[in-house]
This record gives sequence, C-alpha cells and structure tokens, in this order.
Amino acid sequence: MHMTKEQVLKALQSVIDPELRRSIVELEMVRSIDISENGVVDVTVSLTTAGCPIRGHFQTSVAQAVSALEGVTHVNVYFDVLSDSEKAALQQKLGRASLPAGSLAEVSNVICVGSGKGGVGKSTLTANLGAALTAEGKRVGILDADVWGYSIPRMYGLGATRPAVSPQRKIIPLQAHGVKVMSIGFFLEEDSAVVWRGPMLHKALTQFLRDVEWGALDYLLIDLPPGTGDVSMTLAQLLPQAQFVIVTTPQPTARKVARRSAEMAHKVDLEICGVIENMSGFVTPAGERFQIFGEGGGQELADELGVPLLGKVPLTMPLREHSDSGKPLATENPDDPASQAIGHAARGLIAMAPLELRTLPLATAAPGTPTPPSSPKPAGMSLPMA
Repeated sequence: MHMTKEQVLKALQSVIDPELRRSIVELEMVRSIDISENGVVDVTVSLTTAGCPIRGHFQTSVAQAVSALEGVTHVNVYFDVLSDSEKAALQQKLGRASLPAGSLAEVSNVICVGSGKGGVGKSTLTANLGAALTAEGKRVGILDADVWGYSIPRMYGLGATRPAVSPQRKIIPLQAHGVKVMSIGFFLEEDSAVVWRGPMLHKALTQFLRDVEWGALDYLLIDLPPGTGDVSMTLAQLLPQAQFVIVTTPQPTARKVARRSAEMAHKVDLEICGVIENMSGFVTPAGERFQIFGEGGGQELADELGVPLLGKVPLTMPLREHSDSGKPLATENPDDPASQAIGHAARGLIAMAPLELRTLPLATAAPGTPTPPSSPKPAGMSLPMA
C-alpha cells in the first residue's frame, strides 16, 4: 500500500501545539512532507519560536503520530521558524494581538527533580546539581517550586533580596554562584509559612515560568515538593516537554514511595530520565564505611523504571555544612566525595541531552567549473575482512 501525504496530514491532526491549543495541521505549521520508497517519512514543522523545549514536545509527538501509519519504517522531524508575515497571518487567523514566545523559549532542557517523600535531600541535590552543571560550562537556572519547604535561597546565600522587574514587566531572577534562582521565598517575610490552596499555587507557578526573564539557559532545574500533588500536576501541564529525575535513598521504604512519583510522571506523560541515590553511605575519618540507610535501593528503582542510575551520593559533613552556609559544595569543594558523585550525575544529564547536528549545504558547481580532483586513495595494505 502506497502511503500519501494526505494520510500523513490526517495523522498529524493529533499533534497539538501546547500553547495555542490547536492542531499543527489546523495552524498550517506543517511546512513539508516527503515520503521515500522505503517508508522513511520526513516532516518539517514551522514553529512560532525556535525554543528548544517546544521543539522537543513536537519531536516526540510528530514521530509517534506518523510512526503509527502502516508502511512507515522511520520518521525524521525537522524544524524551521515562521516568517514575520506568516506569524502575522497566524495572529489574524487566531484573532490574537500576539503569539506566545513560548514558555522558557530559550531554555534547552527542563529537568524536574522530585521524590515521593520529604527528607531525602532533594533540594540539596538540586542546588548542587545546578552548581555542578555550571562547573561543566552550562548556563543554569533553578526554580524553587517547593513552595511549602522553599530552601534554595538559603542554600545559595540569597537572603531577603527581592528580584527586580524589567521595563518589559518581567521578573529578573537573582543570581549566585553563576546560577539564576527564582523562589517564592524572595517574596515573603523570612521563614514565613505558605498557606495556599491549589488555584493560588497554579497561578504562582505559571507566573514563575511565563513572567520570569530566564533568558538563554542550557538547563532549568525545578525543585519539586515531595509527593504527587498540585504542584507536580501544574508543572506537567505547563511543561509537557520536561524530564523527571527521581531522588531516593537506598532504604527500601523510600524506594517504594519514590516509585509513586514515577507513576505520577508516567500518568502525566513526563519522561523519567534517571534516578539519583542520596545518602548512599558514610565513611568515617578512619575509612570505615557504614550503610546507614541500607544499600541498593537506587539501583533497584532505576532497574524497575528502565532508566540509568545517574549517581550515588554519600553522606558527608561538608555537604550539610555548605548547604547551611549558602555556598554549594560542588562549587566550593569539588574534590569532596559527595561533590564528585553529584558531578558524575551532572555529566550523565549532559550526555543524555540531544545534540543538534548541523549539516552543511551541498555546493552546486557553476557550469564550466572544472571538476575538483578526487581524494587520493588511502595508502597501505588491505586487511582481510572476517
């Protein structure tokens, strides 16, 4: 059966722009469809912005929709950006004064750091993971979405300073140790309790994502509150392209609770990219090792979920001391065993990030141009192939 472009377009009607809430076919964002004889389909989608997170959402959705067609062997998804005139036509069609620039349009990777329960060191890991990624040369921001237990400002030594507002009415995140930070703690009296219900939380988180001038970032880390409640569901709704890192301790009970966070992520279609085991063990100055919280829980959870164990972070006193002093250990003492483990996890995240491969256009020789000499044949003897 020969596949047609009309069939591919029909399949793409299921792909919805997460901000405009319309099909990319209806929005006329499908630039081209090319079908080869061997079943490979090339689809080019035009975006309102070159923002990578939105591109990641379409990359998955378009590939899944077209792959479901009979006879498709592979799907390549390419992107370009609507021209100014095309954007103007789309605005007129939708009856909008402007098109959204995209939530976090200049952010390449959004990583939610979560756990099923409190007390596993999730915020400490988020703070130090941000510092470790910065040490690897990445541009990093941290959104402290743990609205009830906000602690990132203290861990970065950011006290009662309030963020400024730009002339464009965007909140400018505070910066420390090379990391941009935003937290509800910046807008409250120090150590004030947050007594909010779901709608207020949703509004605050939406504002932190859409009204904060994050700028160009390689990674935005979002420190989630424990559990699987309103905040996690709101972020899943606002950031369908985000990935999820689960933090657990080696203890079997903690692993089982963390498993619930994984189930929540699956239910709201968030991709789980890895597990980090915290409090993996304690080594005394004499070199004696104690498995205070047991062992193996992080690896078991990673195996259950089919994702990598990004790191096993030991208990060290400097990790706690630097968190309280407002100076991330990964910045101040990269040789500490906990710093090394967190650095390993950071490099694991970097290795998993998709690389954008650039291709050079083929040059077309003008008529009459002499053909360049062919490349010389390699010297040496031929080896027999097995």
